[in-house]
Amino acid sequence: MKRLGWGMIGGGEGSQIGPAHRLGARADGRFDFVAGALDHRAEIGRDYAVRLGIAPDRAYGSWQDMLAGERGREDRVDLVTVATPNATHYEITKAFLEAGFNVLCEKPMTMTVEEGEAIVEIAARSGKICAVNYCYSAYPMVRQARAMVRAGELGKIRLVVTNFSHGHHGDATDADNPRVRWRYDPAQAGISGQFADCGIHALHMASFIADDQVESLSADFASTISSRQLEDDAMVNFRMEGGTVGRLWTSSVAIGRQHGFDIQVFGETGGLRWTSEQPNQLIYTPVGGRTQIIEKGEGGLHEDAQRLSRVAIAHPEGFPLAVANIYCDLADAISGKTRDGLPLAQDGVRSMAAVHAAVASARENGAWKDARPSIFR
Repeated sequence: MKRLGWGMIGGGEGSQIGPAHRLGARADGRFDFVAGALDHRAEIGRDYAVRLGIAPDRAYGSWQDMLAGERGREDRVDLVTVATPNATHYEITKAFLEAGFNVLCEKPMTMTVEEGEAIVEIAARSGKICAVNYCYSAYPMVRQARAMVRAGELGKIRLVVTNFSHGHHGDATDADNPRVRWRYDPAQAGISGQFADCGIHALHMASFIADDQVESLSADFASTISSRQLEDDAMVNFRMEGGTVGRLWTSSVAIGRQHGFDIQVFGETGGLRWTSEQPNQLIYTPVGGRTQIIEKGEGGLHEDAQRLSRVAIAHPEGFPLAVANIYCDLADAISGKTRDGLPLAQDGVRSMAAVHAAVASARENGAWKDARPSIFR
């Protein structure tokens, strides 16, 4: 199998997400890390890229340099990952798509709905893939849950309850820490704090497993630490196009919770529960029956769950391998094999539309708002 060339923008030394991408992209031998513009400080970025094994002539000082350098090469990269601050995602993704590169963009894909819709259209015109790193959807047991819903094993889905809540920003005395403060500053984070940061992972997961799209929502936002301009806690009620009711809580001040991402799906004939802190297990209860634990790696799983289970049963699989599953699906897609579990630009713009709808709803005391981007209404 031919290895694909991969390049990264952002994710430099000390980055939280950079190592997960570098581990994930190379986990299966499908990609070679051959180009990068890893830091907004040109020399620091070039130095780090070389230390990671990138050739000096492909260790770029800026994303603009990388675009100019790669577009003229016969061995140009097959995929570019954008892992820069949120406000830069649109400009960089747009430029590389228009130049004929496949792109994996960190979430949120854009800052506005209009930008998101533009990315969907540009990707369609270019014929290139624009994926968004909703990597939690690539855990094997999440794929198992989705397959069970699609197979009708829960009957019609009535209710989805999900949350992504942690307490790591709950210390008011640490509110001025630059690594924390930017998330609640509109100039850097945009119009939403916690919901745009973590809540959209939970909302995407609800749509992914339920195999349905959010139609409308009602939101209540709170800034529990008074110095914050953007919310650090949010409760969102939503309704899906197929009639499913949804409840979502997201918080960064829930002291005592660590990662805190879980989802419950309730249908006419059964219910499922998955939590990111025990990602190898899916809890299933058929109506009138006993609760069962479905284990990653065991026999009888749906094909997508089997395909993405990487190590033997009872051995844990973690976050970098979920990211690796995204890259695995991307490699297949670039090679012409459809993977409908791969989150794409359409998912990115739906998330941004939901963020803007939630902000508008919260400002109007929970008024219900259409959560769909105009291109999908």
